[in-house]
Amino acid sequence: MKTRLGWLAGGFWIVVGACPPADAQGDAWRSLIQQADALYQQGRYDPAAAAAAKALEVAEGDLGAEHPDVATSLNLLALVYRTKGEYRAAEPLYKRSLAIMEKVLGAEHHSVAIAIGNLAELYQAQGRHAEAERLFRRALGNVERALGPNHPNVATWLNNLAELHYAQGQFAAAQPLYERALSIRERALGPYNPAVAASLNNLAALYRARNEYAAAEPLYRRSLDIAVRRLGQDHPAVAVALNNLGELYGAQGQYAQAELMHLRSLSLVEKSLGPEHPELDASLNYLAGLYAAQRQYVAAEHFYRRALGLREKHLGPDHALVASALESISRLYRVMGRLDDAKRLAERAAKIRERPR
Repeated sequence: MKTRLGWLAGGFWIVVGACPPADAQGDAWRSLIQQADALYQQGRYDPAAAAAAKALEVAEGDLGAEHPDVATSLNLLALVYRTKGEYRAAEPLYKRSLAIMEKVLGAEHHSVAIAIGNLAELYQAQGRHAEAERLFRRALGNVERALGPNHPNVATWLNNLAELHYAQGQFAAAQPLYERALSIRERALGPYNPAVAASLNNLAALYRARNEYAAAEPLYRRSLDIAVRRLGQDHPAVAVALNNLGELYGAQGQYAQAELMHLRSLSLVEKSLGPEHPELDASLNYLAGLYAAQRQYVAAEHFYRRALGLREKHLGPDHALVASALESISRLYRVMGRLDDAKRLAERAAKIRERPR
């Protein structure tokens, strides 16, 4: 599994546009969009969607169908749908948002890249890799032409394109893009910027995927050091860096070190975000896998079950990630000899997989 650093994870939802008007109607839209964003960050996706839909309604009613605030509302609503796995609902919203921004700013404007990237990330999530690559390359070209080849924003799009290659196992194509992004960020932002930490994390993940553990570890450790320096040792973003280092140790069979990292990560997220926040998912699954590898099946079941419960709560019972959780528990039950339970969960997962997205 490849996990992004928390403070840079996820897609953009705010599209650059005109400032909201400073009147009662503008304040109503701003309040709704902030409420929707806060609910999304809390993992409360259904109320977030309702607030974003209301913000869209207000923006359209007050400002017309092609105002940048409409594009912003569309983007946030689409992001919620994408997170919930409702890709068919998200796509027309992203497309409409992109069309508005192209009309307002022009198709080649570098700010339009944000809307292009959102649609590309949706296609990537759906496995539509050729369409995603075309859009990521278009966004990269827009930003390079507008800001120059060494601007930090260029590094963002190099990274996105590299991640697309990484997801397809095209490591040779991903590596030079990751390396160029890291070089740009180090030169432009300095050695202790969070964006540099994200690039280090990405390059380390590539080395780990190729079993080049000795090359990956110092990059992960430097990334962790930046997170602690910039955010403090108890910040939830540090948890992501700890998980990445823990996964590296686990891949090498260094289970005690891996367990220490994952338990510390879990504790950080629970302390800062609460015991039912969706950001706990990575730590719970890492620990479950770690205990399963050591044949500590009762402990593994506990963490897999807890992760399943969080996914069902935040994403709904028919999300693809719920199916993945069910499949993980099913595999564990087969190893434990609980064949009837394993079959039941596998059948439920299969039904979820069969649903159109």
